[in-house]
Amino acid sequence: MRILVLTTDAYGGHGGIALYNRDVIDALALMPQVNEIVVIPRTMPLEPEGIPSKVRFLKKAANSKFGFIKAALFAATSKYDLVICGHINLLPLAAVLNKKMRAPLVLMTYGIDVWQSPYHMAKYWLGKVSAIWSISEITTERMCEWSGIQKIKFAQLPNAIHLERYGAAEKRKDLIERYDLKNKKVLMTLARLSAAERYKGIDEVFEALPSLLEQEPSIVYLVVGDGNDRQRLQSKVNALGLQNLVVFTGFIAEEEKADHFRLADVFVMPGRGEGFGFVFLEALACGVPAVGSKLDGSREALMQGELGELVDPLSQQSIQAGILLALSKPREIPAKLDYFSWPKFRERLEQAVNSMVDKAKRPA
Repeated sequence: MRILVLTTDAYGGHGGIALYNRDVIDALALMPQVNEIVVIPRTMPLEPEGIPSKVRFLKKAANSKFGFIKAALFAATSKYDLVICGHINLLPLAAVLNKKMRAPLVLMTYGIDVWQSPYHMAKYWLGKVSAIWSISEITTERMCEWSGIQKIKFAQLPNAIHLERYGAAEKRKDLIERYDLKNKKVLMTLARLSAAERYKGIDEVFEALPSLLEQEPSIVYLVVGDGNDRQRLQSKVNALGLQNLVVFTGFIAEEEKADHFRLADVFVMPGRGEGFGFVFLEALACGVPAVGSKLDGSREALMQGELGELVDPLSQQSIQAGILLALSKPREIPAKLDYFSWPKFRERLEQAVNSMVDKAKRPA
């Protein structure tokens, strides 16, 4: 089986979508019936690493719209058994190219990108796909509302967590010193600080801190990550007089991520727009209690409250109560986290692929 993947980013990418795409491609490469996967990335900010031997990663196509389209046009001259479109914004190109390839066409969806129609012709192009792989049930539901697509066309493919890359451990002393966290109760959010992603709930945690301080005098809030919204967030901290309660780490290296999670006594992200929330799985895999939102995909990452506390991000009282409850919980890795493990992800993906191939083989 040969597979073509058109994607925003994967190897050499940074962030949750790039990680998810790498997991999908890695899992495809482990399927014995797959011979080759041709991956065409739209962007590649970092040097790609860990590319499986079955994957032909066309990195020269990245970071250039012309280069991406040229590589896709050339790829379409070959035969494929499956075409995967890694973002709805790439779907018009994927659908046009697939007129020649005539392979089953799958669209991958991640969250807020498809919670409403992203462009005028979206419904038309969605009519060209054979199936949709959705990161969460809430994403499926919200996409169905505006697109009119029936749920039978969707396969649910939530994030995978590689449990062996994490694990519970003591807080690193050098990081405690770096951020001045000695004898502190640490709340933490790890996120891209983007002006386009203010739905993460960081502002809401800022606003909850004064009341939380009355209940827990040693509390501090560690904001891990960077982006174009950081200056605004820092200005807000200053305006609220929270300089002694909030620490911005800036960008951290991937190899230090697990140790940063372990600094936290509670991971908190009471958002309104997460398609899933992979960071919750990472925190839980480090044994850190988590607080998420009732209103977005966080509730699925936290298994409707079985793996962590769910709060209403529109209610300060709910956020404060959820954080205080999580602070009282023990640090442990929940057994039910195994539902999102890498082997279970591979099983779900293989089932989705086999379903697509079987349908393609049936006579019309």
